[in-house]
This record gives sequence, structure tokens and C-alpha cells, in this order.
Amino acid sequence: MAKLYDSITDELQDFIRAQHMFFVATAPLSAEGHVNLSPKGLDSFRILSPHRVAYLDMTGSGNETSAHIHENGRITFMFCAFQGAPKILRLYGQGRTILPDTPEWDAMIGLFTVPLGARQIISAEITRVQTACGYAVPLYDFVDDRDTLIRWSEAKGEDGLKNYHAEKNFQSVDALVTPLALACESE
Repeated sequence: MAKLYDSITDELQDFIRAQHMFFVATAPLSAEGHVNLSPKGLDSFRILSPHRVAYLDMTGSGNETSAHIHENGRITFMFCAFQGAPKILRLYGQGRTILPDTPEWDAMIGLFTVPLGARQIISAEITRVQTACGYAVPLYDFVDDRDTLIRWSEAKGEDGLKNYHAEKNFQSVDALVTPLALACESE
């Protein structure tokens, strides 16, 4: 029971805002490369227009999304209703990475509550909007956001995070270079 939309409608925007979690999927061009699927939370997703979205990307053990969209731009976001009526929403688009200390970062960062550990903003122009039934998605009750990543980032501090990025976030598992690495090379 998939339904296509021309844009992210007001109703779909309300649905997105009601979700506590979303998923991001990307893949390299190589058939041998690894598809990446990451869960996201912490009130990090923003709808910028009916065809443009962004999320504040936090430091993680890898940086696959950024590496993949730097290589080919493809990105998919998925939202599932874990409460209320069943629904799945997928936003397909072309993404890009926005790094700190750039004019675009400065223009966008005010949209987010920014904890220590924020590493980049992922923005996407949405080219396809599709819902599906979600009839088999289980019901879950939201308890709270985890603060583990924020506490970990605070314990690392700014210098520790920069070192961690250099160690873990400059290339993908398939050795694709990330924009974070390219920015450090140009400094």
C-alpha cells in the first residue's frame, strides 16, 4: 500500500516531528562495498522545506554516511510509527555533508540544540517521498533519549573528539575518504 507524494506534505511533516527515532541508509557505488544503515535520535532531524531536510550528525564509531554521500550523494531516510497508527515513511534524496567552521554550518547550526560531540550536518534534497503500511512494525513505548553519547563526548573533550575523528571518522570501512578528512588536509 505504498503511496508516492510530490513533497513532504504538512501531514507527513507532523508525522516526522512525532517520531523519536529515524534511520539513515547509504551505500557506496562499488558492489563489494558495504551498505550502511544507522539509527538516529536526540531530536536531531529538521525539515527545511517540503523538499529539503537536514540532521545534526553526532560523533560515532564510523562515518559511513558522510563517505558515501561524498562519493555518490544517495541517501534514504526512514521513519516508522512505533506508536499509534502504523506507517512507514521513506525520503529518498541527494545528500551532502556540511562541516563546522563553514558559512553554511554557521547559517544552519542555530536550528539545532548542539551538544558536544556534534560532528557535521547532513543535508539532503528530497527527490522521492513514499509511505508504506508498516503493519508488521511492533508497538514500542518511548522512555527517554540516551545520554551516553553526550556523556562520552564530554569526557573526551574537544581535543579528544578531534583525535577520535582523525582515528575513526576520516574514512569508511571500504576506505572511502570523508569530508572531515578532506577538511583536515586543507588546513
